[in-house]
Amino acid sequence: MKKKNTNARLFCQLSAAATLVLAANAMADDAFSANSKWMTGDWGGERTKLIEEGIDIKADYVGEVGSNLHGGYNNDHTSRYSDQFGLGVALDLQKLWGWDNTQAKIQLTNRNGQNISNDRVGDPRAGTLSSSQEVYGRGHMVRLTQLWIQHQFLDNKLDVKAGYFGEGEDFNTFPCEFQNLTFCGSQAGNWATGIWYNWPVMQAAIRVKYNITPELYAQIGAYNQNPSQLEHGNGFKLSGSGTKGTVLPVELVWSPKVNDLPGEYRVGYYKSTAPANDVLKDTNGGNAATTGAPYRVHDSKHGYWFVAQQQLTSHNGDASRGLNIAANATFHDKATNVVDNYQSVMFVYKGPFDARPKDDVGIGFGRIHVNQDVRKNAELENDAIGVNDYNNPLYTPLRNTEYNTEINYGFHVTNWLTVRPNLQYITHPGGVDQVDNAVVAGLKIQSVF
Repeated sequence: MKKKNTNARLFCQLSAAATLVLAANAMADDAFSANSKWMTGDWGGERTKLIEEGIDIKADYVGEVGSNLHGGYNNDHTSRYSDQFGLGVALDLQKLWGWDNTQAKIQLTNRNGQNISNDRVGDPRAGTLSSSQEVYGRGHMVRLTQLWIQHQFLDNKLDVKAGYFGEGEDFNTFPCEFQNLTFCGSQAGNWATGIWYNWPVMQAAIRVKYNITPELYAQIGAYNQNPSQLEHGNGFKLSGSGTKGTVLPVELVWSPKVNDLPGEYRVGYYKSTAPANDVLKDTNGGNAATTGAPYRVHDSKHGYWFVAQQQLTSHNGDASRGLNIAANATFHDKATNVVDNYQSVMFVYKGPFDARPKDDVGIGFGRIHVNQDVRKNAELENDAIGVNDYNNPLYTPLRNTEYNTEINYGFHVTNWLTVRPNLQYITHPGGVDQVDNAVVAGLKIQSVF
């Protein structure tokens, strides 16, 4: 077993120590109570008191298991586990220091484990486009994920947030009620190759939002595009060294009520000023894989997205229960991006049974399409070395479209613990037709300490 990163060990030790201390200070009937919002309880009322004073301590855990039951690149059955610890604090600076309409947040995250997708479900030469364990990725290390301050002006119509955070916190935001990455979180960031970094990676950033009406707002942001922040050991890097450019997203968000049921609709666009390599052409307009000349460098790349979420029904008049539908679509620069378009649709029924009113059941369908110029480039690379046999280890797999389906059931065990078994079906993993369709069994655990 490899020795864990020192920061990761320290983070886990501090988190465990904090949990033990908090549990020790909790009232016996509060800690582990099914009705408590937190596993460690209300600490004898001290936690609520802190929140009322403007200090909201946040600690959480997400763990995911993925097992390849059938198909995929490697038919040997195995299971992989990945997880994420989070520890942070949200501050109401008006309550703490009298700073009107001002909030701040600090958040640390630590990810560990392995992923079933990259070598079992997908061909290791191509991987998969999505991931059966969305919490996996961005290194086994502690990261500073959020460090920001936020202030509202003009009777709360103008909202400005600045510091270190990721695009997906405010733009193209989406909940994570599934385990497959195709249905979880900011999808623009999942497919905008190399520029838009989702949680847990931070960037120096500013976001400005203006509330046009109570139901409609517009926002614009600027995010430092710095690949060095992905490197191991740079989880707390605050300097701008290594900066390649700026990611500029804009978005319009409408939150109407339809038949008194909530909805949210987003349309947005992003542009990156960082240099980006063409996926096919060289500097002279030829095919780089054939000529051997450097790939053409573009001075920017761009894309846009649509998100729709709408509750369709209530359950016997209870608006906390009922059928919800959500849909995502993103489109990306074909000159520079591996994935040129993506679409998904999800259905989630909350409170399906009277005996289990806080459970939920969901099903999602997603499509991820690889840019045809990427496929053409791979064909030319294979021709250049005279390899056209898929089984040759030097062969570059040709990628087309990957389809992902997930069905899950979320057991609301307590107010602080949800356990979500799921079954996933991946068609053409990695977009590679030669890879067998795969069945993956998953289990997602979400807990709030």
